Amino acid sequence: QVQVVESGGDLVQHGGSLTLSCVTSGFTLDYHTIGWFRQAPGKEREGVGCISSSDNRTNYVDSVKGRLTISRDNARNTVYLQMNSLKPEDAAVYSCNAHVFSSVGRWYDYWGQGTQVTVSS
Repeated sequence: QVQVVESGGDLVQHGGSLTLSCVTSGFTLDYHTIGWFRQAPGKEREGVGCISSSDNRTNYVDSVKGRLTISRDNARNTVYLQMNSLKPEDAAVYSCNAHVFSSVGRWYDYWGQGTQVTVSS
């Protein structure tokens, strides 16, 4: 019953803004981090940033610091990726990953199916 679902991908102009959402269920009571990843055509998947469940601490890859912000709304079981000052190189399929430490003492990874972000110049 664990679910991870991304949404919000769209076509935006260079310099524009967009917010992606990652709705999760099935592991709210377990310690976890939510990470955002992206993969552009012909390139390897790269991590964008992550947020922890315990203290909402965030970490970002250097290339997006200051432009992309991860936040969480516990009431909605949703993690957001706010993207500002978008560049063509930000265009990619963005995926949400839940890295979960379960009650049985194991780490698990759950992935959403991805949402497309396109940036025009």
